[in-house]
Amino acid sequence: MPEAIEIQLKKGVLALCVLALLSRDDSYAYEIASQLAKDIDMGEGTIYPLMRRLQTDGLVDTYLVESPSGPPRKYYRLTDAGKASLAQQKSEWAAFTAAVDAILGAEA
Repeated sequence: MPEAIEIQLKKGVLALCVLALLSRDDSYAYEIASQLAKDIDMGEGTIYPLMRRLQTDGLVDTYLVESPSGPPRKYYRLTDAGKASLAQQKSEWAAFTAAVDAILGAEA
């Protein structure tokens, strides 16, 4: 059961993490997936559907960059709507984690 909870927590913040990474620099999906796998142990397979959804929702757009080792890479960058969504989600995350921390602290 705890493993299922951990997976749901990670999935719940995945879009926020992707937007935060893209706010630092444009990137391609494999690079984003590798960073998430390293930092929060998230599987690479989850990133591609999420990137399509973020693009459909207008939060990111794409452009191609030639690669010296194969076909061009599709890079993602935040749109203005993506920047606004990131700001709103960060605010909501801060309020949520503060509330959870307060509840958890009350147990001690």
